[in-house]
Amino acid sequence: MKTAIGIDIGGSHIKGALVDLKEGRLLTKRTRMDTPHPATPDAVVEVCKEVVNSLPESDLVGVGFPGVVSGGKVFTAQNLDKRWIGFPLEGKLKHELGLHVRTINDADAAGVAEVLKGAGHKIEGTVIVLTIGTGVGSAFFTNGSLVANTELGRMLLKRGLEVEAYGSDRIREKEGLSLEEWADRLQEILTEIERVFWPSMIIIGGGGAKDFSEVQDRFQTEATLCHAEHKNKAGIIGAALWAAKNGC
Repeated sequence: MKTAIGIDIGGSHIKGALVDLKEGRLLTKRTRMDTPHPATPDAVVEVCKEVVNSLPESDLVGVGFPGVVSGGKVFTAQNLDKRWIGFPLEGKLKHELGLHVRTINDADAAGVAEVLKGAGHKIEGTVIVLTIGTGVGSAFFTNGSLVANTELGRMLLKRGLEVEAYGSDRIREKEGLSLEEWADRLQEILTEIERVFWPSMIIIGGGGAKDFSEVQDRFQTEATLCHAEHKNKAGIIGAALWAAKNGC
């Protein structure tokens, strides 16, 4: 199979595109729709159907979800609706779309894109991908293998705040932080991550990190630190690649 549809469910938007699996790139413009509010499972599934129907046909769909996903079921939904807990997202989408569907945590999807087709390709040791958006997601890889559903956004900093409550794009906007002030907070997060995990590389991605290159010189890390090659397209690309790698 040469193509698959990738969908990235976020707290603000649901995005999708047709992906070239060999090259790891979008073949179509992204379809972007607002995440419904309240973001109930049925409402989000309907938007996902609209996204798929707006794109060229494909037998395979990969879906990244902002929470812990295991065995096709959702176990956490920090920035959506509590009715997601235990929801069989993969099975529901298979039924509604009549297509092969594979689901994955959204940050893990972004990580898959970067490790298979991006900045983290063939990097030995531990690679950590941080996605900055409505929340803060994370993906861990050891010598290219995914350790699924890590939740660094829930990690407590020395000041007693969760990473997500200190360094997400939502918090940045809410508190009116300058780019430099946000970068200083991210440095604190990176320092704590290195203290615990000692990665070889840290990749920063997500829509909230679009200006990362402007402040990259402010950071000091032992690990190689870089901006995600696929930037905010990584979730779509990685979801499609994951579906192909684990497809029916």
